[in-house]
Amino acid sequence: MAHPSQLGFQDAASPVMEELIHFHDHALMVVILVSTLVFYIIFAMVSTKLTNKYLLDSQEIEVIWTILPAVILILIALPSLRLLYLMDEIDDPHLTIKALGHQWYWSYEYTDYGDLGFDAYMIPTQDLLPGQFRLLETDHRVVIPIESPIRVLVSAEDVLHSWAVPALGVKMDAVPGRLNQTAFITSRPGVFYGQCSEICGANHSFMPIVVEAVPLEHFEKWSSLMLEDA
Repeated sequence: MAHPSQLGFQDAASPVMEELIHFHDHALMVVILVSTLVFYIIFAMVSTKLTNKYLLDSQEIEVIWTILPAVILILIALPSLRLLYLMDEIDDPHLTIKALGHQWYWSYEYTDYGDLGFDAYMIPTQDLLPGQFRLLETDHRVVIPIESPIRVLVSAEDVLHSWAVPALGVKMDAVPGRLNQTAFITSRPGVFYGQCSEICGANHSFMPIVVEAVPLEHFEKWSSLMLEDA
């Protein structure tokens, strides 16, 4: 999860998030190289007292500074388009979860398990246990199996919300009357935190999301216990 003074992304917990971080680094290197070249040219033009008459009117240079930006844009656009298609790819999910946004909590339904569903409220600060995080912990976690394709259907009951978990590379708007979907695969066990990312009213900051990724056998035991309690 994020920590104070962090400058980069959270550690990736899904293949898509790993690709997003790689693309960010790729684009950042392009920006640094272009910025360095531009600042060097500006500095050289301002500091020198010499004038090169071939720079003032040269078709070759005009061709170069027209083609070069186009090539750079292609180098950025192609990986970006590939990543967009990867983020939208939903192929044979092993588990479907419906996340419904309310003011100001989330409710979840495991549609493959019949009556398995619950509401997830933020735990008040005075009720936190040692080691739990303020404004991030919920009374019920979204438990999922690792290394399994998970589809999340996202909607809202009242106003706009957004279901977002940065470590998983997931962010999907929850719109009343509309059912959006997203998918991810967790590559390792862990607890991953997110928050509503769409301003939804007075308590917008108090509807966190907690996703706990566990091995498949542990998920099966958890689902069995939840069904018994239901």
